[in-house]
Amino acid sequence: MFYERLLNLCKENNISLTNLVESLGMSKGNISKWKTGAVPKSATLKIIADKFGVSMEYLIGSQDEPDSQTSQDGLLKKIGGISLTDFPLIAILGSVKAGYGGLASEEIIGYETADVKNPEECFYLLVKGDSMEPYIHDGDLALVRKQCDVDSGSLAVVIINGDEGTLKKVVKQDGALILQPFNHDYSPQIFYGDNLNSVHIVGQVISTVTRRSW
Repeated sequence: MFYERLLNLCKENNISLTNLVESLGMSKGNISKWKTGAVPKSATLKIIADKFGVSMEYLIGSQDEPDSQTSQDGLLKKIGGISLTDFPLIAILGSVKAGYGGLASEEIIGYETADVKNPEECFYLLVKGDSMEPYIHDGDLALVRKQCDVDSGSLAVVIINGDEGTLKKVVKQDGALILQPFNHDYSPQIFYGDNLNSVHIVGQVISTVTRRSW
């Protein structure tokens, strides 16, 4: 998303991407990285956004309108004295699956900031479905810290049989692992014995964010 929007902005302003990178004092190698899905750090994003008069949110795809006046950073310059751009950008994944040697994070649909110490160990997951209602809603963002195990009672992203990850409360009881939904219309999933091998915990949910349209 970032690369496509940057490319369009360059075309609209009759600026080559190479010249833009050089004017920013950056290596041309960044173009290749951006083309494959990489996104610059917040400070660089802000420089590019200011140059074209658009918002950082527009550049990374979390805002449809380019108007810089509507950006979150413009409306809420500081929260508790900290600029929003001081927080690192975390990838939003539409889905997570098990890959060779660990987690396959292939479906990046955007980026959002988060106040975390180790951003490389975290990702956002776009929540799908209503199994965790009334506390977590379809379309919410779950901030997840990558880890292969969690304590009983924790919320986690779990992959079953290599399929798409699901967000559930993990309960460990009498040698069994229970994936407990909050919505009583759904039944818990219980795994024990050899069936435990089909369950793969990929991270603990740190917090959730409800995304609303105002």
